[in-house]
Amino acid sequence: MTAQTSPQTSPETSPETSPEPGTPAAAPFPPLLTRHAEAETCADPSSVMTLLADSHQTADGFTSYRSTFAEGAVGAPAHFHTKATEIFFVLSGSLRVLVGEEITVLGAGDFLAVPPHTPHAFAAAPGCEADVLFVFTPGMGRFDYLRLLGRVTRGEADPKEIAASAEQYDNHYCDSPVWRAALEG
Repeated sequence: MTAQTSPQTSPETSPETSPEPGTPAAAPFPPLLTRHAEAETCADPSSVMTLLADSHQTADGFTSYRSTFAEGAVGAPAHFHTKATEIFFVLSGSLRVLVGEEITVLGAGDFLAVPPHTPHAFAAAPGCEADVLFVFTPGMGRFDYLRLLGRVTRGEADPKEIAASAEQYDNHYCDSPVWRAALEG
């Protein structure tokens, strides 16, 4: 038996209509599989980042990477995003995070979503390592930003390039006396 569509509901004649019930809509991007052994990694003195999916692969839907932080790793200073929500999922260990003016520790299995315009920062919790899955939505080509961070930490790029890229990568650094005090303590 063949399903028929009336001309008024045909996806070919009216792009605003939904497909027939039981018919999947067209996916915005093809399924994406990143094998661990084939994933690109970026490293700095305190963490290794495994690049999983960048925005060009997901029709700008999201960017995702995994960071493994060494014990005592500083992570990221206080910053915010104007367009992206940053999602944290702790796979193992403990991650200390600043959200607004509050500091908390996330443990294995904890999930955190930080909406746009919310200052935040993160580091391995004192005496701990951390393995964290990060997702940014919408995606914004963050892999190039992570590569830039690696080049700066290795002395291959000028730190001023990070400040100059704030709009491009939606990463805006800000001051947080609360976070500075926590790192000094």
